[in-house]
Amino acid sequence: MDREKQKVYTARVAQANRSELVVIMYELILDSVDTAVLYYQEGNKEEAAQEMKRAQGLLQELRGSLDFQYHLALRLRELYRYINEQYVATLVKQTPVHLDTCQKMIRGLLDSFEEVAKQDTSPPVMENSQQVYAGLTYGKDSLNEVLVDGTESSRGYQA
Repeated sequence: MDREKQKVYTARVAQANRSELVVIMYELILDSVDTAVLYYQEGNKEEAAQEMKRAQGLLQELRGSLDFQYHLALRLRELYRYINEQYVATLVKQTPVHLDTCQKMIRGLLDSFEEVAKQDTSPPVMENSQQVYAGLTYGKDSLNEVLVDGTESSRGYQA
């Protein structure tokens, strides 16, 4: 992932509530697997494996955060297990194994959680982070983001 994407995801994570974090995780998984497929097509198996391991780690994070008081969590766990098996097979065989099917599943989940995130009015998970406003200023050939928080002393850890 290039630096520009990292900046965008970092800003989104800092402002995200729980539902939006799940959306971001799904997007990161999709990006990693798409990048891995490109690396496999180029014959760069080391970079492809690194991207697949990143996707696998993100998937494990989602799996570990399931709340089993809801029946849906059991179904998601099984789906995540299946997807993980395909990721492992891809890593072992060093070629994409059913990744197109996995991507369709993740995209379906992404679409569903985007709808959930639209209805979620809970506050951001991260406290004491700067508010990001985009579009307030323009530079030559670029859009500048402005960080505004009148209480800079409130950032970070509080004792």
